[in-house]
Amino acid sequence: MTLLDAILDANKQFVRPGAFPPLPKNPKKQFAIFTCMDTRLVDFLEPAMGISRGDAKVIKNAGNTVIDPNGGVIRSLVAAIFMLGVEEVFVIGHRDCGMASVDAAQLKEKMVQRGVESRDIDRLVPDLAQWIGAFSCPEENVARVVSIIRDCPLIPRDVPIHGLLFCPNDGHLEVIVQGYLV
Repeated sequence: MTLLDAILDANKQFVRPGAFPPLPKNPKKQFAIFTCMDTRLVDFLEPAMGISRGDAKVIKNAGNTVIDPNGGVIRSLVAAIFMLGVEEVFVIGHRDCGMASVDAAQLKEKMVQRGVESRDIDRLVPDLAQWIGAFSCPEENVARVVSIIRDCPLIPRDVPIHGLLFCPNDGHLEVIVQGYLV
């Protein structure tokens, strides 16, 4: 049985007519979370924040980094704010993030071993560490991302942009940037 087969079998067991009432597209609590894709946050970050399905818009990428100040993260936040009623944004990094220990040379080597041409990597992403979103300090990364979002002219000034750090071991949240004060 393939992984796809296992997922489809699990889905057949999960889906029950009428078991899940429809939810509106707009988040119930009018906020968005921009966080990391780390698997340790799944089914852990939201309960640690006291929220559940339908409460918030959640945007994820590796390391909760913003590489392009007009790219996908900003586009998603603009859509959330102007189309879905989001009134606050929470940038949430986490301790022990893999993006804080990226070895660009090792990453490139693994890519090449899997068949990606070295010249394509060099041509498309001359600075692999920057492109992948590597950083050394999660607190500094959260503050930097908050600053990028806050400084974006497409994000209204009246939208608080908070920065928090999450512990994937015990669920503790620490405020790095208090968005109401900026």
